[in-house]
Amino acid sequence: MALPSGHREQAGPRFQQATIDDLGTPLAAVTFVVVDLETTGGSPKDSAITEIGAVKVRGGQVLGEFQTLVDPGHEIPPYISVLTGITSMMVAAAPRIDAVLPAFLEFARGAVLVAHNAPFDLGFLRAACEASGVPWPVFASVDTAVLARRLLSRDEVPNCKLATLAPYFSTSTQPCHRALDDARATVDVLHGLFELLGPLGITSLEELTGLTRQVDPQRRRKRHLAEHVPSGPGVYVFRGPRDEPLYVGTSGDLRSRVRSYFSAGEQRSRMTEMITLAERIEALPCAHDLEAAVRELRLIAEHKPRYNRRSRFPERALWVRLTDEPFPRLSVVRRVRPGAGAFLGPFPDRRAADAAVAAVHESLPLRQCTSRLSLTVLGSACALAGMGRCGAPCTGDQSREEYASIATVFRAAVESDPRDLVAPLLHRVERLAEEGRYEEAAVLRDRVAVLVRAVRRRQRLESLATVPELVLARPDGAGGWQLAVVRRGRLVAAGVAERGRSVRGHLADLRTTAETPTGPEDELAASVDETELVLRWMEKPGTRLVDLTGTLASRTPGTGDYSGFLAQVEAGRAERDPFADTRSLSTRSQPDRVAPGAPPAGGRTAGRRGRVATGLASRT
Repeated sequence: MALPSGHREQAGPRFQQATIDDLGTPLAAVTFVVVDLETTGGSPKDSAITEIGAVKVRGGQVLGEFQTLVDPGHEIPPYISVLTGITSMMVAAAPRIDAVLPAFLEFARGAVLVAHNAPFDLGFLRAACEASGVPWPVFASVDTAVLARRLLSRDEVPNCKLATLAPYFSTSTQPCHRALDDARATVDVLHGLFELLGPLGITSLEELTGLTRQVDPQRRRKRHLAEHVPSGPGVYVFRGPRDEPLYVGTSGDLRSRVRSYFSAGEQRSRMTEMITLAERIEALPCAHDLEAAVRELRLIAEHKPRYNRRSRFPERALWVRLTDEPFPRLSVVRRVRPGAGAFLGPFPDRRAADAAVAAVHESLPLRQCTSRLSLTVLGSACALAGMGRCGAPCTGDQSREEYASIATVFRAAVESDPRDLVAPLLHRVERLAEEGRYEEAAVLRDRVAVLVRAVRRRQRLESLATVPELVLARPDGAGGWQLAVVRRGRLVAAGVAERGRSVRGHLADLRTTAETPTGPEDELAASVDETELVLRWMEKPGTRLVDLTGTLASRTPGTGDYSGFLAQVEAGRAERDPFADTRSLSTRSQPDRVAPGAPPAGGRTAGRRGRVATGLASRT
C-alpha cells in the first residue's frame, strides 16, 4: 500500500498501548474467600471437619461471612475439644459435611481461596468433596504462610505461624482455633502482606501468584554453566572463583537436578548466593545411586564446602566409652581407639550422648566420678553412694570383681544383648506412668530410646566391620545389574553389568581395580555415614548378595525385641500435636526481593540493604 504524498515511514520501533488484559487482574478487583477449618485431627485420611469459617473480601472490604459447625460423624477427641472448644455435644445437631459443601462452594464460587497453610485446609475440603461425590471446582489459591515467608525476614518475625503474624500485623481478631475468628485474623494478615507488595511493584493477581516462583536474574545469567552436565546418576560440584568447592550434591539425573538450580524450583536464598559466586560446575558421573551418595559424602568430608550443612564434619561424631581401668566409668569421646574399652555410638551431638549416659546410670550403679581409682589408696564416699547409685569402690566397700560384674552388663549390651541393661529402665518407665508421673516417665522413655538406637546402630556397623569383602547386586531396571564391592564397610568398587553382559566377568574386572582399604582388619574402613549408606542399600528389596568372604551375621539377641518400643516412641512424638505442620514455617533469612527498576540484591549484606530500601525493615 502506497503512502500519501508528503508522508514517510519512520524508522525505529513502533509502540503500542497495552490493554487492560495485558496488565493482569488488579488485586483491588479480585474477590478473595479466606477460609479456615477446625478438624478432629491432622489428616483427612482419618479425621473430619468440625467447623468451617470463611470471609469474602474485595478491595479491602468485607462482602460476607460463612460459618457453620459440622457433625464429623464420630466423637471429637478430648484433646481436640480442649484445643478448639468444640465438643461432641455442640456438633450433635449440626449438619453433615455433604449438606454443608454445596453452600460453601456457592459462597466461594468465582473467588480466589486464601488459607494459612493452604494444603491443610484445601486438602480437607478436597477430600470431603471426593467422599461426598461433589466435584471440586478449579480454584486459584493463595497461601498466606508462603507469602509471609516470601516477604518477611527472621529479624521481623521468628516464624510464620498465624499466632505470630496476628500481633505483628495488629489484627482486629486474635486467632483462637475457631474457624471464623481465625479466618478474620487471616484476612487482616493478608491485607498486611498486601501493604508490603507495593514497594515490590506487585499490583496484579498474576504477579502475586508468581511471586514465589520468581527467578533471581543473577541465577538466570548463570544457566550456561549447566549446559555440559550429562544425564544419569552422579555427583555435581559448584566451584567458586578459586576453583574451591562451594556446594556438593548428588542426583539420579545430574542434568535435570543441576538445571533446577537456575529455575523457579530453587527458592533457598543460600543457593542464590552460592550460584552468584559459582564459576563452573563439575559433574562426576557414577555407576548408580550408592556410588553417587558415597562420593558425595567423601567430597563433603574432604573439602567441607561452606554451603553444605550436613556431613561436613564426620569427625565430630561422639561416642560413649567405658574406660579400660580397674573400676571403669563412662566418658564421652570423639575417637574410637582399639583396646581402650567398650564404645557405644556414634551419637550426632552431645545432648544425645548425655541422654544415653544418663540412661545407663539409671540402670547400672557405675561410678560417675572422673578420677582414676587406686586399688591400694582408699578415699571417701560421695553422695551417690549414700543414695545407692554407686557401690563406692573408692572406699573399698565394693571389690574389683563385684564392680566388674556391673561393667560386664554394659559391655554385653554393646556387643550383643542389651536386655539386662534396658529391662530395668522400661520397668521404671511403667512404674512412673502408673504413679501418674508422666513427665518423668516421658523423659526416661526418650533416654531409653536414644540408648537402644545407639546399641542398634553400633551392632549394625559391627556386622560389616569384620567382613573382608562382599559383593552386592541390584536390578538396574533395564535388564542389567548394579554392582557394588564392599570391604570392611567401605565401597571400594562400583559398576553396572548391562543387559547381555556377563555379571561374573564384569565382577572380575571390578575386583581387580578395587581399592584396598588400610587399617586393622577388624575395624571399619569407612566413615559411619558411608557404612550406613551401604547397609541401607543392602537392605533394599531386590538387593542380592552375590559373593561373600568371611562371615556376615548379626549379633543375637540384639535389639530386635525393642523394635516395637522404638516404633511406639516415634508414633507418640508424631501424635503430640495433631495439628503440627511438618513443613517449615520459619522465615527465610534472605528472601529474594524485586525492587522497582532494579534487580534483586544478592548476598547477606545486600539482602539487609534491600529490606530497608523496599520498606520491609522491622517495625519498631
